[in-house]
Amino acid sequence: MPALLKNHPLILFIAALITGLLIWGFWPQPIMVESVAARYAPMTVSIEEEGRTRIIDRYVISASVDGVACRLKLKVGDMVKQGQVLLGITALQSQVLDPRSRAQAQALVAARKSALHAAEEQAKATFASAQLAINELTRLQPLIEQSLISREAFDKAKTEVQTTAAAKHSAYFRVEVAKYELEAARTALQYSAAVDSTEPAERVQVRSPINGSILKVVRACEGPVRTGEPLLEVGDPSALEIEVDVLSADAVKIKPGMRVMFDRWGGEKPLEGRVRIVEPIGFTKVSALGVEEQRVLIISDFVSKAELWRRLGDGYRVEANFILWQQENVLQIPASSLFRYNDKWAVFTIERNRAVRREVKIGQRNGLIAQILEGINDGEPVINHPSDEVDDGKRVEVRLLD
Repeated sequence: MPALLKNHPLILFIAALITGLLIWGFWPQPIMVESVAARYAPMTVSIEEEGRTRIIDRYVISASVDGVACRLKLKVGDMVKQGQVLLGITALQSQVLDPRSRAQAQALVAARKSALHAAEEQAKATFASAQLAINELTRLQPLIEQSLISREAFDKAKTEVQTTAAAKHSAYFRVEVAKYELEAARTALQYSAAVDSTEPAERVQVRSPINGSILKVVRACEGPVRTGEPLLEVGDPSALEIEVDVLSADAVKIKPGMRVMFDRWGGEKPLEGRVRIVEPIGFTKVSALGVEEQRVLIISDFVSKAELWRRLGDGYRVEANFILWQQENVLQIPASSLFRYNDKWAVFTIERNRAVRREVKIGQRNGLIAQILEGINDGEPVINHPSDEVDDGKRVEVRLLD
């Protein structure tokens, strides 16, 4: 046999080649993995939900008397001024108040007077609160510049100024609406009696209670109307707030004064806002997958300058991000690199082309990124999306992610 191999070196070469191929084929191959390096970068933990804008104060203009309403010439979006005549209602000539109805109308006028006085007193208290908030913010301004108070206290003072300003705005509108309702009650008392057929028919003028625009036209055509029937809605489009419904489990993490960013609203840059109210009552909502969820409304105000969001209107969609935690310089890795080991968090690092299991201590997480407190240093590579084949000491072949 040795003589045969000596006489036929080709056979010897083929046998060696086959042996080498068999050894190479059965030799354990390194596992292909993706690697990322731990690094310092800004990190934000937030709750993201869809929301929509809504006008803070909107008013339904109703018919103050039974009659025939004239054709409405105004359209949705038209600007109106306080006291402007929106339309007229020709009172029914056959309607006559009996003693009981007249007494009820007089009582309604008295009630509207009391409501107006109450609204005026409430407005005075709201104006005083707004001025107090402004004075408090003015007092804290030099203190925050000298770092004598916390940023949280200063932000609460700013939020209080914005909240009281919105309350002041609403109080002003409540007074105007109370005046409008008193005028409507007086009108019902004044124009309800029958008139002489020889005189022109009385026409009740329906006026706008505020400066704003037409939001909705309920009835545009001429025709008979009943007392209290809605005719149109008006509101101030410059006074917007944002309502966002979030899961009740997330609502407990959100507090008044918390910073919120609004994306995907149509503009180039995100808008900033502050949470004003976390409503204490939840409601049930069925998701797109047919799952019942308990959700809570979060009401926020814009902090960005008005000229940036002035193009928004009532019912516009926004993407709200409630900032729960934010830091500029955080050691972080992808959350997909983590796995559980002995009831602790661990990762696979790479040393000399081998996977090394290492326990780590993590901090904040936002679903995609995890903060590293202990166990990994800046710049160390870790295996991203480790498969079941990866284990401590296994040979790996690294493919870096760009």
